[in-house]
Amino acid sequence: MPEPTAAEGAGLRTAVSTGSAGAAVPVTPADASVPTVLEELRRLESSPRGLTRAQAEERLARFGENTLPARREASWARLFVRSLRDPFTAVLLCLGLVSAAVLAWGTASVILLLVVVSCVLRASGEHRADRSMAALRELVATTATVLRRADDDASPTVHEIVVDELVPGDVIRLGPGDVVPADVRLLRASGLSVHQAALTGESAPVAKSAADVPGAVDDVEGGLLGEPPVSVGPFEQPQLCFQGSSVAVGSATAIVTATGAHTRFAAAHGRTADRVGASAFDRSVHGISWILIRFMLLTPPLVLMANAALRGRGLETLPFAVAVAVGLTPEMLPVLVTTCLARGASLLARAHGVIVKRLPALHDIGAMDVLCLDKTGTLTQDRPVVDSALGPDGRDDPEVLRWAGVNAWWTLQLADLPAPDALDEALLDAADEDELMAYDGTAAVPFDPVRRLATAVVRTPGRLGTHTLVVKGDVEAVLERCVFEENQREGEGGGEGGGARDRVRGLAARQAAAGLRVLAVATAERPARARAYTPADERGLTFRGLVTLRDALAPTAADALRVLTDRGVAVKILTGDHPGTAARACRDLGVPVADGTVLTADRIDGLGDSELAELVGRTTVFARCTPEHKARITHALRSAGHTVGFLGDGVNDLPALRAADVGIAPRGAADVAREGADVVLAEKDLTAVAHAVAAGRYAGGNIATYLRVTLSSNLGNVIAMLGAGLLLPFLPMLPAQVLTQNLCFDAAQLAFAHDRPNAAVLRRPTVLRPRALLRFIVGFGALNAVADLATFGALALALHGPGTGDDEAAFHSGWFTENLLTQALVMVLLRVGSRAAQGRRPGPVVWSAVTLAVIGLALPPSPLGAMLGLTALPAVYYLLLAAVLVLYAGALLAARRRYERRHDGFR
Repeated sequence: MPEPTAAEGAGLRTAVSTGSAGAAVPVTPADASVPTVLEELRRLESSPRGLTRAQAEERLARFGENTLPARREASWARLFVRSLRDPFTAVLLCLGLVSAAVLAWGTASVILLLVVVSCVLRASGEHRADRSMAALRELVATTATVLRRADDDASPTVHEIVVDELVPGDVIRLGPGDVVPADVRLLRASGLSVHQAALTGESAPVAKSAADVPGAVDDVEGGLLGEPPVSVGPFEQPQLCFQGSSVAVGSATAIVTATGAHTRFAAAHGRTADRVGASAFDRSVHGISWILIRFMLLTPPLVLMANAALRGRGLETLPFAVAVAVGLTPEMLPVLVTTCLARGASLLARAHGVIVKRLPALHDIGAMDVLCLDKTGTLTQDRPVVDSALGPDGRDDPEVLRWAGVNAWWTLQLADLPAPDALDEALLDAADEDELMAYDGTAAVPFDPVRRLATAVVRTPGRLGTHTLVVKGDVEAVLERCVFEENQREGEGGGEGGGARDRVRGLAARQAAAGLRVLAVATAERPARARAYTPADERGLTFRGLVTLRDALAPTAADALRVLTDRGVAVKILTGDHPGTAARACRDLGVPVADGTVLTADRIDGLGDSELAELVGRTTVFARCTPEHKARITHALRSAGHTVGFLGDGVNDLPALRAADVGIAPRGAADVAREGADVVLAEKDLTAVAHAVAAGRYAGGNIATYLRVTLSSNLGNVIAMLGAGLLLPFLPMLPAQVLTQNLCFDAAQLAFAHDRPNAAVLRRPTVLRPRALLRFIVGFGALNAVADLATFGALALALHGPGTGDDEAAFHSGWFTENLLTQALVMVLLRVGSRAAQGRRPGPVVWSAVTLAVIGLALPPSPLGAMLGLTALPAVYYLLLAAVLVLYAGALLAARRRYERRHDGFR
């Protein structure tokens, strides 16, 4: 068939939008000023023959390359400097500066070394993620088929050029599977449908046409089966295609109207540059940091004032006071946090192809208790499947599916369409191929948006001299062309009304309300003829029945949803689809959706922020959502105290990706969505999200355990130091001994970065809550202080009372040993889970605790211990210390069990 000219474009297949019933609806422009083909060519100073090479070069210099606004890659040095802004690191830097100010160079050197190590680890992890993202960007197709001429008189020739070199006025060709490389206006089209999900979230392909369709600003898209009208925007313009969409079927020739930063794709990229509010990790870090800062600022003055008031000591106790503050602060926290997150991100990338671009996002996805997502491509596939075929009485009727399949097959063959659309493809998959081949097609009247019908004319086996018209399309369009026997008996002809017609309408409405797409099928017998068939022949039809279609479910969605639910993650569906369609997909997957609980965009618009924040927690499905609605819902969930993840892949998802605590996008997402996400999945699959949640919770569980163990133990030591400083005539421990003890303990606790917590940690989000952490460390810190004070009693009995230099060294040695032994005990008993209880081999934490205990026992009598002012202890002390440790272990286990009962587990 010859390709039509632009002036003949009105005869082409025009754009349609498929509603919940699956029927076709005419679409008109939202703006009467949309230029015609001729006006567009004049505006762009181009022609259907394309630009000359000289024109293209001049425009490339004038408009620039067809690329998105430049994304500046952060260098390793920039990432390192950015890491210094971490609050944990800032606390350590403050301590290091204070240590240097009091000439405690050893303490200052160690602290600064820890800061450098932490920043190097974090910068290296994020730099690796940036390199992975750069490799993904290289996988994107970068060429376009364009018509160019050597000069004004030359004939146009086809060239494959780099997409970056496209300019306004270029004429390009599009085929199945092509990505639209710029904003374009169609000149010619044949059976063209495009996927616009990346831009609009619409699941079904949208038909496009080169026709100049008149319209006005207030034109709206007609509703289906009682749906309210929906305003039409630029993406529904049949003659326009936009960068970021892709060709589903058909072919077209188009003229480029906008490139680079002037496309709608780039505009969406520019509007969403900044994240809305601090993430869950940032909020937790700031809260915990302020707790540490308060303790750090309070401790040295208390030590100085107490020693000055009770012991008459002056500034000579300042190094000790600083050492006590250092002892309270978990120096290895930045290193351990970064190591935990970097290790989890590395394992995710190797095992599941998941890239964590921002290391704290791994904690956020572990802390996530709400996941928002669109259903298309995640819960469902991007294609419909046949659900049922119903006769006029509402009962199953396989004949209806057979006739629908005949229509789909012969329309495809005789209307010269390049490929079936999504609905026809579903019908052909469900129909019996042998039955379809039994018919001999003679003619077809293809679908158009005015009739909302497609007709195939076939010769039925055994019916010589007779043609059968098989009509399929929108329910109302088919019904108004049907004649019902009831109407004929009542003398109504084919007019409107009639009980049978109303019953069919009611049946179709119920199917649509259940979330199904609905097509009507009718037939008519005509005497065989050679004359062409036209839409005028679609009269006096016999109604055969309805075919309903539903979205095909993603094969892994149901299992992944169960895993997420078991892990305390509530799933919210934010979709642009019809409420019934979204609710139906959820029910099919086992996601509970109560009747009347679907929240639509028009209702959201009528709610204030506080009302929405209260309602979102009880709602599972949000339908008819625009990008702004998705972002507002996400923000409302965060305002209600939830840690929110958002999984999206299109430009329309960008606002919500930025509004969430953690934005998640698949590798195949639109470039700007992938760049704006914090976590990039290998595929758009909820199973990968479940793996990321597990990795985040393991990392978060280890970080939380480290904080509990370190801060509670350190707080107990500080309380004991303050008490001992007031009771003893000498410092309870020398600054060098405090620093050595801290280094031993901190090095041992690096094992938490390599620990695998008990599987129970996966059951709930791992959130670092500052107030809960403060209550924990105060309670268990007080218990640790009691053990330290009991050790003082043991030392008094073993040494028969202090008073000499030897007694001072012995006191330091005894307390040094007890501190390391109690800290080793705390590491084993307060970690998340117990491998011993599971009959497994000891893990890295247990071995590290054993090593710490060995150091505590072996260092004081060693030559290195003598250099630190430590000395050997009498045997009786070890017996008394063993009794103290046994009592302390029993108290720890009892306190832990009580904590677990009160807080529903140990997290």
